[in-house]
Amino acid sequence: NNWLSVLFAMARGIALGLGNLVAQYAWAFASLSVMNIICASLTVVIGTTMNYFLDGRINRADILFPGVACFLVAGFLGAAVHSSNAKDDEEKLSMSRKKDEYEDDKTSGEAKPSTAEFIIQVEKRRSIKVSGSSRYVGLILIFFVSTCFSLFLLAINLATNDQWHALTKGVPHLVVYTPFFYFSVSSFALGVSLNIWFLYRPLAGLPASTITAYAMVWNGRHLALLAGLLCGFGNGFQLMGGQQAAGYAAADAVEALPLISTFWGVILFGEYRKSLRKSYIYFNIGKKPFFKAAIICVQRQRGVPAGNTT
Repeated sequence: NNWLSVLFAMARGIALGLGNLVAQYAWAFASLSVMNIICASLTVVIGTTMNYFLDGRINRADILFPGVACFLVAGFLGAAVHSSNAKDDEEKLSMSRKKDEYEDDKTSGEAKPSTAEFIIQVEKRRSIKVSGSSRYVGLILIFFVSTCFSLFLLAINLATNDQWHALTKGVPHLVVYTPFFYFSVSSFALGVSLNIWFLYRPLAGLPASTITAYAMVWNGRHLALLAGLLCGFGNGFQLMGGQQAAGYAAADAVEALPLISTFWGVILFGEYRKSLRKSYIYFNIGKKPFFKAAIICVQRQRGVPAGNTT
């Protein structure tokens, strides 16, 4: 009798599976730092707004939505960073071509981050080729990922709390672990199907492959397995936080993902080193709304989601 709740949970798995897959292309086209900043901002703006009304407005709007507005500002600034940095890369590559540095021996050595040589080396090593693509491709991919991720908690909220009253009267709501199981099953099935499809019909300049070749090569596979394991734990904790403590609207808003991923991108991977001054200004201003939004949303009053009687 609760099959509608199960379908909502499985829809959530499909949305997250699509979002995770497209996110890998968005990282290549827009960089780790900017992609996660814009994506998290739009996810908070869309997801928090929808979950706020689904949860029966349990969160204080005068505290929650100023935080959402900060994320919206950060999203626009992130887009400005991406556009400015893409223009900077184009200028560096244009100057490099004039000096025939594509054939220079320097490209075979270790180049410094944010130089033309470094950009060329990264393009040669990466599997997803982005050279010559429009700067708007990354933004379009990010918007699609954000839409998928914003439906992530919305669907699980409906699955556990039944705000649309889809269940027959007297049918108990699903506990948070049950929709998490169905979500995981649907996400796994979609991931396997899409990955097999893209092995034989790749996108973005990738070479075609086979399942046999995929099984034979394990370079970096341990990192992919670790990422999946961490993602699973993160999803589970996020669901428990939204159901038991914070409400799903605030669970979207207080994620640490954009801040931590920005640290990885800038410190470990050398993103935006020696970029245009305008890019630095946009980037540094864009981080402040995240801190402000997180503080504001954490300080809001706790409530019980509509329909949750546990």
